[in-house]
Amino acid sequence: MKMQILPHQERFRSRIAFGLGAILGIGLMIGERGYIGDTWRLYSEDILFLTVQHIQLVLVSSGLAILVGVPVGIMLSRPRMQRYSEAVLQVFNIGTTIPTLALLALSITLLGIGFVPAVFGLWAATLLPIVRNVFQGLRSVPDYLKEAATGMGMTPLHILRSVELPNALFVIFAGIRTAVAVNVGTVPLAFLIGGGGLGELIFTGIDLNEMQMLMAGAIPVALLSIAADWILAKAQYWLIPRGVNPLRN
Repeated sequence: MKMQILPHQERFRSRIAFGLGAILGIGLMIGERGYIGDTWRLYSEDILFLTVQHIQLVLVSSGLAILVGVPVGIMLSRPRMQRYSEAVLQVFNIGTTIPTLALLALSITLLGIGFVPAVFGLWAATLLPIVRNVFQGLRSVPDYLKEAATGMGMTPLHILRSVELPNALFVIFAGIRTAVAVNVGTVPLAFLIGGGGLGELIFTGIDLNEMQMLMAGAIPVALLSIAADWILAKAQYWLIPRGVNPLRN
C-alpha cells in the first residue's frame, strides 16, 4: 500500500526545511566572533569558488538526467513496451545498488579525470528516480480518462500530451526532487576524481584532521540541499495546475 503525503504534511516539511536553512544561514552571518565566523573568515574565498563548482555539477548532471530520464520513462510506459518495461526497470534498480563512488571510479576508466567523468557518474546515479517516477506516474493515470480521450478522437500522442502527462506531473516532479536531493549530497564525491566542488574542503579536512576546513565544506552542502529541496517544493506547488496538484486541493 502506497503511503500518501497529505498537503499539510508536505507544507509542514517544507517549512521545517526552510527554517533549518534559515537558522544555519543566520548562524553563518552573525557568528563573526564564533567558530562559524572564524571558519568563514579563513575559507570564504574557497567556499564561494567551490560552491559555484558544486552548483554547476548539480545543474549539469541533474539536467542531463531529466533530459534522458523523462523520455525513457515515457517510452517504457507505452503499451507496446509493457513486456520489456519491468526488465528495463530492474536493470536500473541493479544500477542503484552500485555505490556512487564505484560509478565515479568506472567513469575514470571511460573518460579520464575531471569535470566530464564526474558529471557522467553523477548522471548515472541520479537517473533511476526520474525514470521510475515518470513510468509509475504515467501508468497510474486512470484508464477511463484515456478511454474518454480516445472516444473524443484524440491520437495517442495527443492523449499523452494533454491527458497523461498533466495527470502524472505531480509524481514526475516528486522523482525530480528526489533525484536532485540525492545529487546535491553526492556531488562532494566528485572531488575524488578531479571534478571539483565542496568535497575538496570536506575530504581535505578529513585527511588533515582539520575540523574547520571540514565544516567549511559540510555546512554549505547542507544549505544547498535544503535550498534545492525548498525551491523545487515551491516550484512543484505553483507550476502544477490546481486540478492535478494534491498540495493545492
